[in-house]
Amino acid sequence: MELVEEGVTLPDDSSTSSSAEKGKLENKKAKDSEALYYIQTAMADYFPRISVATSAKEAWSILQKEYQGSAKVRIIKLQTLRRDFENMKMNDAETIDEYYTKVRELVNQLKAYGEDIPEKRVVEKLLISVIEKYDPIVTTIEETKDITTLTVTEVVGSLEAYEKAK
Repeated sequence: MELVEEGVTLPDDSSTSSSAEKGKLENKKAKDSEALYYIQTAMADYFPRISVATSAKEAWSILQKEYQGSAKVRIIKLQTLRRDFENMKMNDAETIDEYYTKVRELVNQLKAYGEDIPEKRVVEKLLISVIEKYDPIVTTIEETKDITTLTVTEVVGSLEAYEKAK
């Protein structure tokens, strides 16, 4: 990843470089070419956008700018995602699985923009945002379990079991 983020730095004057230094540089260039190949292959659908890149760093920068935008755009997008997370509520037509999928997708988007959402926060979000018919199981969970150590998997499992029983 370091190679992709920092790129290959070429010496100012390659004629004075030792053969060992030249060998290291050639090795770095080969790894850069390999990384560029992997990026272009993995992002085949986006190849036209990165086909002009001559290094892995350049291809990565193109993808970052295109999908994350400028710093200002990233901040605005992150704020929007945070607001969406805070305002998210389950609707009557959703199952627990469907609702949790929406929550998880939003958490993943937040993570992609550099926001770390602790599992405890996701647990809290699930417990406070499900519809009223889940109030009995939510109350039971809150009263019988330590919410600070509860995992998302445990909460979703309890909510799904309650849903199936009803």
